[in-house]
Amino acid sequence: MDPFADQPQSFPPDALMPAAMARRVEAVGETKAMMPLASLFPLAILAGSFIALGAVFSVAATAGGGMPPGVTRLLGGLTFSLGLLLVVVGGAELFTGNNLVMMAVASRRVTVRQLLRNWIVVYLGNLLGGVSTALLVFGAGHYRLGGGSVGVRTLEIAATKTSLSFVEAVLLGVLANALVCLAIWLSFSARSVTDKFVAIILPVTAFVAAGFEHSVANMYYIPEALFIRAWGDDRFWSTSHRASGQFGSVDMRGFIVGNLLPVTIGNVIGGAGLVGLAYWFVYLRGDVARTTSSR
Repeated sequence: MDPFADQPQSFPPDALMPAAMARRVEAVGETKAMMPLASLFPLAILAGSFIALGAVFSVAATAGGGMPPGVTRLLGGLTFSLGLLLVVVGGAELFTGNNLVMMAVASRRVTVRQLLRNWIVVYLGNLLGGVSTALLVFGAGHYRLGGGSVGVRTLEIAATKTSLSFVEAVLLGVLANALVCLAIWLSFSARSVTDKFVAIILPVTAFVAAGFEHSVANMYYIPEALFIRAWGDDRFWSTSHRASGQFGSVDMRGFIVGNLLPVTIGNVIGGAGLVGLAYWFVYLRGDVARTTSSR
């Protein structure tokens, strides 16, 4: 939700400069923190579904191999960008992006309690959206496409994610959300949908291609793999020449404890800390100091 959406533009149509972007992020963060639950939760479900659709696109585009690993990673990142584009342009509430609400907290325009309310509600909505989309995609038999290559690709991605050490998952989460929040930060300079597209696509492509970890994306990838392991039909296993036992790390413990918990911690550090607080310190710290001294 953009508080400036209905205001007449009295400034040039050029892209916003970083100081103006910071004030815009701060104002939008305040609006997000005050959003009623009846709007916040549905928008969070949508965001989880949007990111899941980006993951579906990415898996479908990279299944089956046949390309050099670097090209496969690049293609996976480009197609995954669909998810964040839908969130930013379509309008939805994404936990990892809402880590930037920390800027409004640092400026004392939002309380820590309001921040946590936003994060918890949005996180749960994202989870519901991601898992629900995974269930729909599984029910549609998407995993059988390409002679089962789509299902195998999903299982391989999930197995890699659930096999990380705790520290690896945290650090990969830090790196992922630093890039995601930089993508959103850059989108605040935009004056058009085209600007937003250009701002978002490369940072998102970079984090996927580099193998970094995004908690909301994993709310689709790993549940989808869990559904395939539990309910995949015999035709899939025989066609793909795989067995459920080959993906033993893909279970509920691997999902929640092995991946989602440490990746979420890393995402908060990368988004709220390395991006949000860093830009607040550079561009908004002086505003708070002046307000305090004037009292």
